[in-house]
Amino acid sequence: MKQTTSKPSSVQSLALPLLLAIAFVLLTLPTWQWLWGEWMGNDYYSHGILIVPLCLFLGYQRIRRDDAFAWRPGHNSLGGLLLLAVALALYLWFVNQRAWYLASFAMIGLIAGGVWLVGGSQAARTLAFPIGYLAFMVPLPLIERSTLPLALFTGVCSGAVVQFLGLDVTIVGNAVTLPNADLVIGAQCSGVNSLITLFALMTLLAYLLDGPLWARLLLVLLAVPLALLGNILRVSSLLFVARAWGADAAFVFYHDYSGFIFFIGVLLLIYPLSRMLGMRSLRANVI
Repeated sequence: MKQTTSKPSSVQSLALPLLLAIAFVLLTLPTWQWLWGEWMGNDYYSHGILIVPLCLFLGYQRIRRDDAFAWRPGHNSLGGLLLLAVALALYLWFVNQRAWYLASFAMIGLIAGGVWLVGGSQAARTLAFPIGYLAFMVPLPLIERSTLPLALFTGVCSGAVVQFLGLDVTIVGNAVTLPNADLVIGAQCSGVNSLITLFALMTLLAYLLDGPLWARLLLVLLAVPLALLGNILRVSSLLFVARAWGADAAFVFYHDYSGFIFFIGVLLLIYPLSRMLGMRSLRANVI
């Protein structure tokens, strides 16, 4: 009479991942609640709600497309155990201090350590990008502090553009004086929304596109000048609209829709830029 051990071994192999998943959900629930509130209430990070399902999809595709991928519990997993322990200690400290954005980063470390411990070092390397990309879901407090300097920079550059094109305008700080209107370039004109979104998008494209490492890094860095350029041109056009049709037309109607239009214009530049950098096809093992 044969004795089969397939079921017990299967159950045992699932026990550790299941226990870690349950403990992770219970432990990190307050942080997820904070993140949800930020995604729903912080205009700069409204895209954060899309990051988690995107990372799950990228992870699934990475596992499915990588023929060499295999879950190897215990294979070089000491590093995973150490990472898990350090991330757990930091997470508990940050939660106790109500430093939620730091707790969110520590939570990502918990995920990485858990995958490394359960799946082995190969699984951790394979899923490194989908796990690391979760960082784009975390709101940073310094973002709101950067809106005023960026608004001032945008005002100076936009003023120079419209003056070069012949518009009579005076800019002092973030105050703009036109012959028919007095305007203030505030946080909404800083371009932070576009900068954050474009940086996340360019990082994703650098991961998906095939090309040399230097080209992919450069593509990510180009997010900053592209976002700034698009926003400067948008504010410049807003000043022309205000001069022609008044401040109400510029800020009540044009201001709300021009951001989307100029952002699409910036996105259209990505295709020729990526081809110039030699990135012309998708990586076969990631999508």
